[in-house]
Amino acid sequence: MVDDEETVREILGHLLGEAGYRGAAVGSAEEGLAALRREPFDLLVLDLMLPGMGGLEMLRAVKARDAEQMVLMVTAFGSVETAVQAMKEGAFDYVSKPFRHDEVLVTVRNALHQRELLAENRVLRRALSRSARGGELIGRSRPILELQRFLDRVAPSRSTVLIQGESGTGKELVAHAIHDRSPRAGRPFVVVNSGSVPADLLESNLFGHLKGAFTGAVASKKGLFDVADGGSLFFDEISSIHPEVQSKLLRVIQEREFLPLGAVESVRVDVRIIAATNIDLKDLVGRGQFREDLYYRLNVITVNLPPLRERREDVPLLAEHFLRRFAQENRQPVPILLPEALEALMAYSWPGNVRELENMLERAVVLGNGGPIGLDLLQGDPLSTGRKEEGDEVSVAALREAQLDYAETVARFERELIEDTLRRVHGVQRRAARILGIKPTTLNEKIRRLGVRLPR
Repeated sequence: MVDDEETVREILGHLLGEAGYRGAAVGSAEEGLAALRREPFDLLVLDLMLPGMGGLEMLRAVKARDAEQMVLMVTAFGSVETAVQAMKEGAFDYVSKPFRHDEVLVTVRNALHQRELLAENRVLRRALSRSARGGELIGRSRPILELQRFLDRVAPSRSTVLIQGESGTGKELVAHAIHDRSPRAGRPFVVVNSGSVPADLLESNLFGHLKGAFTGAVASKKGLFDVADGGSLFFDEISSIHPEVQSKLLRVIQEREFLPLGAVESVRVDVRIIAATNIDLKDLVGRGQFREDLYYRLNVITVNLPPLRERREDVPLLAEHFLRRFAQENRQPVPILLPEALEALMAYSWPGNVRELENMLERAVVLGNGGPIGLDLLQGDPLSTGRKEEGDEVSVAALREAQLDYAETVARFERELIEDTLRRVHGVQRRAARILGIKPTTLNEKIRRLGVRLPR
C-alpha cells in the first residue's frame, strides 16, 4: 500500500488484515518502487495524490516494469476522472475516499482473482507454445540442469541476451524458453533471420516504412520492432547482419526508439533483444567484421549451449521424445529403439547436434512404419558405418570430464525398454522377445542380469 496519509494506511491496513491479507505500507512512490524491487506483491494499492512522484506516474513506472502487476487506485472525491485515466493506463480498478469497507474488500478480491486468472493463462500459453515447438529443453545431464537454472534467473530481467552454441544445439528453443519464463510471455515473440535477408530489405523489415519511402512502397508497413512491442525480438545468426544495419540496431538498443524509413519522427518501443550466433562474435570484432560497441550491447547476459557430444547421457531421453513425436505426427505406434541402435547413437560424436539426431530419427520412424528401430534403419548415417568423425577424441575426454557411466546409461535404457515391452504384452516373454528381435533365452538372461521388474 502506498499512501502519504498515515491514517489511511492504518485504516486500510487494519481492514485488509482483518480479512486475512498480509502486506506492507509506505508513504511515498519512491519507497513503493523500492519495496516492489525487493519482493513481489500480489496487489498494489496506490493513492493518486502523492508528494513528489504522483500516483499516475508511479503506475506507469510499475506497468513498464511488470505489465501484469495488479494495481488498485485510491482517489479522493472529485478525482474520479483521473482514476478513470489510471484505469486506461493499466490500473485494475479504483476505490474512493471515504471508504466503504465492503466495497474495498470486494474490489480487492476481484483484483486478486483477476491476477490468478492471468497466471493460469500464462501457464496455458507457455504449454501451448511448448507444444507447438515440440517441447521444452530435454535432458537430465548436469549441463542441461545448470542451463535450466540459469534461464530461470535471467528470464525475468529486461537485459539483452546473447546465446552462443554450435549449429543444431537449439538456440531458438532457448530463446523461446527465456521469453516464456519472462513477464513478456503473453506478448509477441518475433524471429529475425538475419542471414537470409539482404541489408536493404532487412532494414525495411525491422523498422518498417511509410508509403512512398522508396520505389515500390505503395503502402505503409509496420516493422518487426513495432510488431514485437512489449515482447521479445530474436535475432538468429546475428553475426551475418550487415554493418549498416548494425549501427541502426545499436541505436534501438541504446535509445529504445527507431526511425521508420521515410519518417521524420521516431517510434518508441519496449522490446527485449535476444540474439544467437554459432560464430565467435569477439573474433569477428577483432577482424573488423562486427561492431565492437554492438557486441558489448548484445553481450550483457551470455548463454553458452553445450554440444550434444558433451551431454550424451541425454541421448536416450531425446531419442524417446523424438520417436513419440514423429510417431504421433505419422499416426503410427511408438516404435521401440533396439539396444544396438541406442549404443550406436550414444557412441556417435553428433557434429550436427540435436538437429541431426532429430532428423535421423524422423527418417527412421517413417521408414520403420511402426516396427522396432535397429541399425538397419540408421544405415547411410555416419554412426552406422563405423566411420570416426572429427572431434571423437575430444568427445571422449568430455565424457570423462562429465563422469558419464556409459555402460550404466545403456543398461538403464535397455532395462526400461524391456519393462515397457513386457507391460505391452502383459508379461508374455515369448511375444516380448519377438518384438525386441532377440531369442527368448537371451531375453530371460537380460531380465535376470538387468534386474527387470516383471509386470504383475
